[in-house]
Amino acid sequence: MHPFTLGLALGLIFTCLALYQVFRLKWELRRFKRHLSDKLEIEAESARKVRADLESLRRENENLRVKNASLNDLPDRKIERDLEIFARAEKRMLVSVPGFAPVWETAKSEALTEIEEEEAGKRPLKRVFTRLFGTPTKEEKLLP
Repeated sequence: MHPFTLGLALGLIFTCLALYQVFRLKWELRRFKRHLSDKLEIEAESARKVRADLESLRRENENLRVKNASLNDLPDRKIERDLEIFARAEKRMLVSVPGFAPVWETAKSEALTEIEEEEAGKRPLKRVFTRLFGTPTKEEKLLP
């Protein structure tokens, strides 16, 4: 056992261990890069799907808004809307009655603003008139 051969053997062993660690870490780095690229592809696909769903929901919302506006233009719906405005205005009049004309106009314009906000979707629906008289059922509509 010569000291040179012992040193050479130890140097080769440590070199082999170091090379093994280097190759193992390179392999692991490649595996992490593959994993990262797969993850980014999956996230990009899900973000694309979310954007597509959002766009379809926006189109559907716009279609429903237009349909709602067209249904509000029906003559029966206009009469019901005016009646709802008057019912809300009358309800406000009962609360504040000092002078009839200015208070009536103020209450009527506030009721109109509320209805427009409800139709635009900025506020939940609140029907005063239908609560007072109720809505007819299918059987009541069919009866003469």
